[in-house]
Amino acid sequence: MHATTGPTLLDSIAAFCRSAGMAESTFGRRAVNDGKLVARLREGARVTPETLARLSAYLKAQGADPPPAAPPELLPLVRATDPPARGAATHAQPEPPTRNFRFFDNRQKYLLFVTTCSEKDVVARRVGLELANIHPRPPALRVFDAGMGDGTVLTSVMREMHRRFPTMPFYISGKEISLEDVRLSLHKMADRFFEHPASVLVVTNMYYAEAPWLTPRAVSAATSMVWKEVALGGHTAHEFSEQIGALDAFLGTHWQARHSPKTGNPVYERPVVLVIYREDYRFLLDRVIPRQGQARAEFDLVIASQPYRARVSAEFKAQKVIAPLVRSLGTGGRLLGIHSCGNDPGLEIVQQVWPGEQPFVTSRHDVLSAVKHELGKDARHFNFNAYADNRAVFRYDMHTLPSEVSSAIGTSTLFAAWNAAVYVAQIDDERLDQVIGRRQYLDATADVLKRHGSLWFHDESYAVSRKRD
Repeated sequence: MHATTGPTLLDSIAAFCRSAGMAESTFGRRAVNDGKLVARLREGARVTPETLARLSAYLKAQGADPPPAAPPELLPLVRATDPPARGAATHAQPEPPTRNFRFFDNRQKYLLFVTTCSEKDVVARRVGLELANIHPRPPALRVFDAGMGDGTVLTSVMREMHRRFPTMPFYISGKEISLEDVRLSLHKMADRFFEHPASVLVVTNMYYAEAPWLTPRAVSAATSMVWKEVALGGHTAHEFSEQIGALDAFLGTHWQARHSPKTGNPVYERPVVLVIYREDYRFLLDRVIPRQGQARAEFDLVIASQPYRARVSAEFKAQKVIAPLVRSLGTGGRLLGIHSCGNDPGLEIVQQVWPGEQPFVTSRHDVLSAVKHELGKDARHFNFNAYADNRAVFRYDMHTLPSEVSSAIGTSTLFAAWNAAVYVAQIDDERLDQVIGRRQYLDATADVLKRHGSLWFHDESYAVSRKRD
């Protein structure tokens, strides 16, 4: 419980549940589609401003008193901005509460985008092409996913890996700080352990400069690290699925995150490493299973798909994300970077509502140039490939039926298209609130869909490879 004398969110929820005769799990499901919400709040978890707003709306709709506007359970968020210009003042005050919500924290927008657009499948195919260029060495083919998301890309890549290397042991490591994404990813893995039993899966919430080596930089983080090893018993995907599902309680307890007061980015409360493999393959995988304090990187392939925000500088992307990942490559290893680049109907929708808007401030060439500078003299050990546009730039689409994009476009299609456009452009909620009350955004979306007959987006890719001896 929160040590406070003021009104709390839990007080409001508990009072409502008592008066309505409703179970707390039922309240969580009905209010925010999360039956474990109240239990996590009692364990010390906090909520985002969006979740608080949804809870308030539900309580009001039931005729109950709303919770306090700023309860102790409210997660303090600070919206990230680009680094200040050289010589600029660095003592800016925190932004007011109406401007402190990060767009990528909006779970509903993310899930709607993933289910209505083909980006995950297209990215997985692009990553699969890189498998022809790697040179794995014993004891395993080593892959690092620098942002697992919901696991769709990684599981697709693992299927392609099995097709190309059916008998080779796999070491798959993934970074993901989102609790819900880790759950979604793990629940997709049972079939992977069945088809390719010689697999070791490692999931961590550490920073990019730590995750490949499974080693926190700060002493305080290292002493609080949680390392859990799970050996799956049985021989069927169903048995593996049940054992992986049983990890939800462990994840809910330890996979906690907060937001950095400096950048607004989510950071872990404590570093966690989860290692999963099949018990009947432990002997074969003995040299592959990482040990605490003895893990190594030396990856054959690093997947860096949308690992940073579009609007931050190339220097920030290089220093905080790409350069550490490049250093984790083994001999002959390759990093494939992918990010949105615009010049598509999705950006047209955004620019009709916000003329002159340009969220994609750095190109693949800018990122690679910054990575070379960050690596310094070590850059001579790597090859940097920006490629021509016809190879680097690729397209993915929003799923629609031909009848859905006609003279009378359905409302659901318009909302899905608008959501995809603002998600890719990373428009924050405060700016969205300013236009949602008017119909202009739907008119702009309909206009673009009618002119193009569909909606698509462009990503661009680049590769960095470590030279072979």
